[in-house]
Amino acid sequence: MDRRTFLAGAASVTAVGLAGCTALGGGTDAPSDYDVGMGSAFFRPEVVEIAAGETVVWANTGNRRHTVTAYQGQYPDGAEYFASGGFETEEAAIDGWQSGFEGHISPGGTYERTFEIPGEYHYYCIPHEPTGMVGKVVVTE
Repeated sequence: MDRRTFLAGAASVTAVGLAGCTALGGGTDAPSDYDVGMGSAFFRPEVVEIAAGETVVWANTGNRRHTVTAYQGQYPDGAEYFASGGFETEEAAIDGWQSGFEGHISPGGTYERTFEIPGEYHYYCIPHEPTGMVGKVVVTE
């Protein structure tokens, strides 16, 4: 087989393999009922405002593993710590991620949390925090 024939065949296989891909990775199987989307290295929107007692749903609309991990102590007094994977501390969430990607939200997956206490809840994605993947939930009375 000559080089041109090989390259033409490879190009058509690549085009078929990429058909249907979008920037956020959302196709027909992507979750549609969520409050915060997670792309390659961002939460969208970065800030979401809800009333006390409401639930926030995060959906991984991208193609990488993500986490929702509260910053220890950066939430209202009396509120419980939260992180995808059910960890009770930020340190445990980081350790879980580093030891086997525990607490990850796979592409197409969701995580939800109900917020009872008014205030600001700051969170981040463990592997993508260095690139600015941070967010905030503001809970009003």
